[in-house]
Amino acid sequence: MTWLRTFGEVVRSALTIEETRLEPLLALRTAAGVAIVVGPTLWLVSPAYAASAALGAYSAGGATFQRSWRPRKVVALGAGAGLALSTFVGYLAAGRLVTFLPLLAVWAFAAGMAWAVGSTAGIVAATTVGSMLVTITLPTSVGRALEHAGVIALGGVTQALLILLFPIRRWGAHRDALADALAAVADYARRLRHDPTAPFDPEPLLTARDAAAVTPSQARTRPPVLHGPRGLAERIRPVVAALADPDVGAPAEGPGRDRARELLDAAADVLDAAARSIRRGTPAEVRPESTDVLRVDEEHEVLEGPARQAAERLVELLGEALEIAGSGCARGTTPTPPGPAGAQFLVRPTMLRLVPVVVRAVRRELRRDSPVFRHAVRLAAVATLGYLIAARLPLGHGYWAPIASVMVMRPDFHRTYARAVARLAGTLAGVALATGMVRALGTDARVSGALAVVSAGLSYTLNRTGYAYSQCFTAAYVVFLLGMGGQAWEQTVPERVVLTLLGGALAMLAYVVFPAWETPRLPSRLADWLAANGRYAAAVLRNYAEPTRKHHADMRRALLESREARAAWQEAYDRARQEPVRPRGLTSREAQEAQEALKGFGRAAMLMESHVPRADSRFVPEAERFAEALETDTANAAGAVREHRNPEWGRVEEALHAWEDAAGNASPVVRREAELQKQALEDLATAVSRTPLERDVGSAREEQRVRAAVATEGDG
Repeated sequence: MTWLRTFGEVVRSALTIEETRLEPLLALRTAAGVAIVVGPTLWLVSPAYAASAALGAYSAGGATFQRSWRPRKVVALGAGAGLALSTFVGYLAAGRLVTFLPLLAVWAFAAGMAWAVGSTAGIVAATTVGSMLVTITLPTSVGRALEHAGVIALGGVTQALLILLFPIRRWGAHRDALADALAAVADYARRLRHDPTAPFDPEPLLTARDAAAVTPSQARTRPPVLHGPRGLAERIRPVVAALADPDVGAPAEGPGRDRARELLDAAADVLDAAARSIRRGTPAEVRPESTDVLRVDEEHEVLEGPARQAAERLVELLGEALEIAGSGCARGTTPTPPGPAGAQFLVRPTMLRLVPVVVRAVRRELRRDSPVFRHAVRLAAVATLGYLIAARLPLGHGYWAPIASVMVMRPDFHRTYARAVARLAGTLAGVALATGMVRALGTDARVSGALAVVSAGLSYTLNRTGYAYSQCFTAAYVVFLLGMGGQAWEQTVPERVVLTLLGGALAMLAYVVFPAWETPRLPSRLADWLAANGRYAAAVLRNYAEPTRKHHADMRRALLESREARAAWQEAYDRARQEPVRPRGLTSREAQEAQEALKGFGRAAMLMESHVPRADSRFVPEAERFAEALETDTANAAGAVREHRNPEWGRVEEALHAWEDAAGNASPVVRREAELQKQALEDLATAVSRTPLERDVGSAREEQRVRAAVATEGDG
């Protein structure tokens, strides 16, 4: 993608309104927390303390809107404590540049490394850098600095108390994650009615699994309806795929295909009802026609063989989903997942036990080629450089420039540039709105404080509709806050606009000087996905050779690793498509074809998983040899892809031929699924294999193709 086209995509993404569910009650509660600390502080103390209180309450409230599976009061308390600490430490070193700049660089670097833990930690850590830059201008002594830090922490405590006293959908995020997983499988079933090989995005299942991990204290208070349905969605997905597939399931045409479509439609209806029940916490009705379809007539059933087995298994699983849809969240009425009591929930470490987890995560990212490490270096450099430049400009409030840089910078190129554009656009609109209101209503401190609280509430309300729109009211909030402290709009508005533009420009320039492109990493991500898929397929095959509990656990573990590798590939591939970088190792066409081939390979393994035999079923000894060959060849092929060599499948071909020549051939369905896997591997080899001449001219051809596509689009 060219730079010009990239900037067009950045601007479009920055100003796009995201379709999401607004949460006005949450926004109202959080804005009330800002009002509770601003009003009394302004009335009883001074505007300077009110500004500190507003900073703590506003930032802690904003942190609770980030995605986190921990209780929101914990997030608010953590954000408040971090803001207070950064405020006090920043003031202690603020006397001279020789002490403050190293502290700022180290703190910004640590905030950047917080992305190793997750996006929520990274965003909250970035706000502490902003707090350090703002509040060092307020106190006049160490005692005053402690007071300001305490007032900031009080804002976080206030938000946490409001969350405790007025809980709004305590398990709402967890309910939404689980409901989205069931709805994704329902959508998959509907698409299979018309396209038997339709792809499935495992992201909702990954998110649901992440949401299912809770601390022991959370496990004691979790609603019963959140215990079992995630595993139900996991088990239904391969069954509907096996039923719809014309190679191993229902026939391509005729009464069998019509019956399969009816079952898939009924499955989608039941899963949607279960999703509504979980999301709302109330029983949901299922259409009578759907329940009638789910009755399997032993005498008149048109499906036969593996298709009939899949249909019977689907009806059995949907019976559990019907029970969930009919029970809502009533205690004790939802299905209990099988297994020992200790295995009923995924354990998430408590805050104290999270420390070694964080240390290990940060240590893994401390390498030069890590996107998180490079982001931390950029963040530290831009924060210090922005502070130095702004301090030399004849403008007040120079901290706005580094704050703008810190708050828009992300570990990837596209989001950094999009947020920089969105922040500038939102700031222009916000200061214009605030300026008009100040000129119309005057500069009374109480009026400015009330307008600041209203702006905070609107910013929270629009928090998930797009960064530009929430930033508009954030900018207005800052203008009103400074007006409350006696700053005239003629001073604040031009400074805010100029310094925001400077900060955004520094953030964008930093990514050009020290980038972390995903394009060169595509071969490695593809190799990781290939190797993980190979281990998953081999684990499934070993269940056919010897269906034991250990092999079943290995299959489950390999499936999760395969999903994580696919998610990592998808994230890298999506980022690479938005980067203005020439392809290295994999052209965009090769990457697309390789992705489709690996999706087919994973789908073939999933189809095989849907027919995994029980412990008392007939064994398939040929599957063990094919599993060994598959795991070995995919591991070797992963190394070949990383080194830009052509993959080979010699062992897989030999094992498949031996399987075909085996006496009796008692497993035709399993062998057919193995043939589908081999075909997918051959498609992958075709996608990534190139002759020496093609390796030399491949990048040039890709560049010519991109230029031609851009020219054609321009002519259109």
